[in-house]
Amino acid sequence: MLLVVDAGNTNIVFAVHDGTVWRGMWRISTVVERTSDEYASWLLGLMERSGVDHAAISRVIIGTVVPAALYDLRRFCREWLKLEPLIANASLDWGHPVRVETPPSEIGVDRRLNALAAQLFYGGPLVIVDFGTATTFDVVDEEGAYCGGAIAPGINLSLEALHRAAARLPRISVGRPFAAIGRNTPEAMRSGLFWGYVGLIEGIVSRIALEMGIPLKIIATGGLAPLFSEGTDLFDHVVPELTLDGLRLLADRNAACLPDSASATADARFNTT
Repeated sequence: MLLVVDAGNTNIVFAVHDGTVWRGMWRISTVVERTSDEYASWLLGLMERSGVDHAAISRVIIGTVVPAALYDLRRFCREWLKLEPLIANASLDWGHPVRVETPPSEIGVDRRLNALAAQLFYGGPLVIVDFGTATTFDVVDEEGAYCGGAIAPGINLSLEALHRAAARLPRISVGRPFAAIGRNTPEAMRSGLFWGYVGLIEGIVSRIALEMGIPLKIIATGGLAPLFSEGTDLFDHVVPELTLDGLRLLADRNAACLPDSASATADARFNTT
């Protein structure tokens, strides 16, 4: 079985795929000080409760946009799974060209993983809207090339900024408002945030489509994708876990690069690279 680890700015998601289906997914907040032993104490117990035998895991791939989190994630794999993880980076075979001015190594790995999975599932040209800590818009052309996109603050960042900057505005949860006109302060905030983001999404996608000059498939992903899909008919597909599929597909494409489990020896805990 394959363990994929998607380490984002807000959460780290661990998921196990048996070659046919996902057997389990588990999420924990991103804390770079969390140790390999803490990951093991939390994750291995959840796997056991879900009926997933961690001893059956034979491959691991890690994708992260938080470099500081990689050290202990790698140690967890070496010490507790006796496996050397494959790290998703620009040196691997991604199977698609990159047509941007930024060096591929500087592109957020989550953005390329989304593009990889979306292209293989649906074919280009397309735009992926990822509702994460940031809201990202990534473009794949008709030839399957990654073409860049746009980055906006995520809704939770905007929500927190609004609460912190305005002394009398409360902290509220994200949700779809009952009406555009809020009859009290929390409802007014929720309306502005939700419908403001719907307008942002539709506006940016519209401008991208105008620049591309061709019809585009629009894919939504990320934890808040189902929520925002209720507020617009923009999306052709809603796939909350697209990044995990990207990691799975990248691991399969680079199977020859996955280190053999024998390389993760019993004294791996002393290897700090």
